[in-house]
Amino acid sequence: MMKGRVFKSTGSWYTVLAEGKFYECRLRGKLRLDDEKVTNPVAVGDWVNIAPENDTEAIIKDVLPRENYIIRKSTRKKKHSHRLAANIDQAILIVTLAFPRTSLGFIDRFLVSCESFRIPAVLVFNKADLLDEEGLEYYEALKFDYQELGYKVLLVSAEENIGIEELKAVLEGKTSLFAGHSGVGKSTLLNLISPHIEQRIGEVSESVGKGIHTTTFAEMFEAWKGTFVIDTPGIKELGLWDIGNEELSHYFPEMREYIGECRFNNCTHTHEPGCAFREAMEEGKIAPSRYESYLSILEDEDSHR
Repeated sequence: MMKGRVFKSTGSWYTVLAEGKFYECRLRGKLRLDDEKVTNPVAVGDWVNIAPENDTEAIIKDVLPRENYIIRKSTRKKKHSHRLAANIDQAILIVTLAFPRTSLGFIDRFLVSCESFRIPAVLVFNKADLLDEEGLEYYEALKFDYQELGYKVLLVSAEENIGIEELKAVLEGKTSLFAGHSGVGKSTLLNLISPHIEQRIGEVSESVGKGIHTTTFAEMFEAWKGTFVIDTPGIKELGLWDIGNEELSHYFPEMREYIGECRFNNCTHTHEPGCAFREAMEEGKIAPSRYESYLSILEDEDSHR
């Protein structure tokens, strides 16, 4: 038995690095049944015990306890979830304000998911070269709002090599998940930050302004010594998993301080009189867009909004 880490998952085979060597691995049957409500019982970033069958292939015997993971509703199997990655130090959400446009609702859903697993999140606004003066002003406003909440915010351009060194500094010495819609430039940025990474790059459809999937499965790369990045397929929609309505406000940093201050103990923060949340929003202490995201998640509306 050897201990290794999962670098790639294609659904049926897993590439595991163990004792300095990559093995193509399958799961033992029992492991598939242990986690039946999860579409992928083994995720990229997992530490596992493997039993080699020959010089290149092995069987995954056990998944070791996870420090954390990011999970979402499966888009393929009803009442199932799907892990994006496990054992990460931070999550990097790549977003764009133009071509394609990332909605604030999608950003906030991702941040809620990170908060629920206590994973630090970084917002990276790519395609700075496409922003006009009005677009840059909008970015600055968003940057102020999200930084006030404690999130690190970067403006980069893969096209013009702007902000890449700052991004590399954020990644230094950590295992980072890269996520975002298709077409926002995840793969292009990864190719830029490390010569070891050669991800396929797609185009954005002119007609619908959305990206075309090029990354089809999650894969981890060692960008440079001690620094790991995980590329994931573009997320079309992000359905949150196993977050109850009564605990949702705990994952909005600006709302946490008002928990317990409403007139009614069972306040849903939607319509009741004496709601501390709504009063805080009316006083400008909670951004209206964030409150709208809260309501959208509460009502389980379209998870790509």
